[in-house]
Amino acid sequence: DTSLAEVNSFSPSMPISPSSMINQYKFEDGPELRDLFITVDDPESHITAIETFITYRVVTKTSRGEFDSSEYEVRRRYQDFLWLKSKLEEAHPTLIIPPLPEKFIMKGMVERFSDEFIETRRKALHKFLNRIADHPTLTFNEDFKIFLTAQAWELSSHKKQGPGLLSRMGQTVRAVASSVRGAVKNRPEVFTEMNDYMETFSQKINLLDKIAHRIYKEERDYFNEMKEYGPIHTLWSASEEDVADSLKGVASCIDRCCKATEKRMAGLSENLLPILHEYVLYSEILMGVLKRRDQIQGELDSKVDALANKKTEKDLFSEEIGKLEDKLERANNALKVDWDRWKQNMQCDMRSTFTNVAENNLRYYEECLATWESFLASQTVDLHVEEDSEDRP
Repeated sequence: DTSLAEVNSFSPSMPISPSSMINQYKFEDGPELRDLFITVDDPESHITAIETFITYRVVTKTSRGEFDSSEYEVRRRYQDFLWLKSKLEEAHPTLIIPPLPEKFIMKGMVERFSDEFIETRRKALHKFLNRIADHPTLTFNEDFKIFLTAQAWELSSHKKQGPGLLSRMGQTVRAVASSVRGAVKNRPEVFTEMNDYMETFSQKINLLDKIAHRIYKEERDYFNEMKEYGPIHTLWSASEEDVADSLKGVASCIDRCCKATEKRMAGLSENLLPILHEYVLYSEILMGVLKRRDQIQGELDSKVDALANKKTEKDLFSEEIGKLEDKLERANNALKVDWDRWKQNMQCDMRSTFTNVAENNLRYYEECLATWESFLASQTVDLHVEEDSEDRP
């Protein structure tokens, strides 16, 4: 059951070593084990006269026969990941290619090249490669294999063998020409439903992403104010002997709640925000995939119309139409399968993410409640002791 492998491989936790990855991918309910393990770690900063960039170590362990070795270790920079993504899109235009983190992150979150930024990107790059490795088709792509195994100079040489500038321009012109033809005729209902679903999904996930970032910012502001709020009570206790213990108790409670808030913020930044934003990027990718499918059908429709109008030789167009019909059928079938797979994984990710957020919130409020209840209980005991001492003759 490949769906079991897909669900387990999308765990939000990021393994930090190949051995821990192997443990993660041992499924209790399925007999199959993965045969390709990838980890991204050990970021290094490189400063040249022209630019500053980060490289990441990519370690691959595999038992596949098409690999010459069972283990590889290479270093890759962000541009290499972009190249891989573009090659996958080129080779599989109607498959759902996993998203990469943007080159520049949202303003106000973290600074570029800070430790937090680098770690956030490392996790995203790690997930990107493992989503590809989990995909039943993408995992056997030749460029993916080269990315995992080739040394830097070999990869650079391989990149130069790609399509030239004129070829790329031609592809762009054809894509633009196809996209401006208008809505395709006789689009199958299933793809119209996909398009409608993605439009709604895109609106909702973008709104969730914005609200989640706003909540995180408000939580951070609240945390910063709490860090100043507690010490004030401690300073105040120095000049109020009668209530000094109570003021110190309040300061202690605030400090504990502050630490709990910090832990809650970490849960939001590590689990909720990355998942929501990843699916914002996924929504853009899905819309692009559906457009590319429509472009294939649009090209087929134009050939059929030209043949009906006898604008050119029938034999030549009949052959082209046959090829386009086969291409469209393959694209439709591939997209249907990938769509079902993506929806299943998306629902699993969302369920896991929101459940995790709910559990973290429960722990947070329970911890804060217990802290203040303990303080109140101590104050009640002290009050009774004082009353008893006053009643004695």
